[in-house]
Amino acid sequence: MIAKQNVFKHALKERQQIGMFSTLGSTTLLELLAGCGFDWILIDTEHSANDLPEVVAQLQVLRGTTVSPIVRPAWSDMIAVKRILDAGAQTLLFPSISNAEEARHAVSFTRYPPHGVRGVSGSSRAASYGQHPDYLRTAQDELCVIVQIETVEGLENIENIAAVEGVDAVFIGPADLSAAMGHLGNGQHPDVQAAVDQGFARLRKLGKPAGYLTLNEAEAARRIAEGVEFVGVATDTSVINRGAKSLLQGLLKR
Repeated sequence: MIAKQNVFKHALKERQQIGMFSTLGSTTLLELLAGCGFDWILIDTEHSANDLPEVVAQLQVLRGTTVSPIVRPAWSDMIAVKRILDAGAQTLLFPSISNAEEARHAVSFTRYPPHGVRGVSGSSRAASYGQHPDYLRTAQDELCVIVQIETVEGLENIENIAAVEGVDAVFIGPADLSAAMGHLGNGQHPDVQAAVDQGFARLRKLGKPAGYLTLNEAEAARRIAEGVEFVGVATDTSVINRGAKSLLQGLLKR
């Protein structure tokens, strides 16, 4: 028996993947969204109330679909990452990685000794509760490490970060980046957009898959047209807000 194939990881260099973020912790809502045609849905634990039980429940929902789950730990923390991996997550998005050393630490949290520091358990959910005896040997092949750059320092170090062995993709986060650049809440500021453009150009030159999240529909279309490998175009909250407001405004105009 081998670890379940990570469809998202294998598709990174083959096709573009469009997704969204799950922040509300609702398995029912996630089940609905999973039927909408997204390639991936990120289960967020950094800026949401999702804790490990909610993460497990949402992984269980997505397991029976064609949607690839990504989990973002609240921080690049060895213990938190160990628990998320043991819960069955195969693709992790590490927040706020600003240099190569932080990227190496993140990768090490996903590897068993002697290649890393991940704690060993052969009876976790990831190992099918002990029913996959080869999980410990094969797990690394199907794990995908994405590092999120969201600081000026991170952008400056993007080549060194991307070159770290075990980093499969680099995600640029415009919200914190815009704040770091003095434009809090304005990811569409020309200076921020120019910095993001430059970051993607440098990643393309390296041949490193890149990711992004924007709730601006016009920018989402532009990033998709540019060929950014995986683009987040919504969150569960933005979908609900837009839909509810659009419905109400449309009715009030009649």
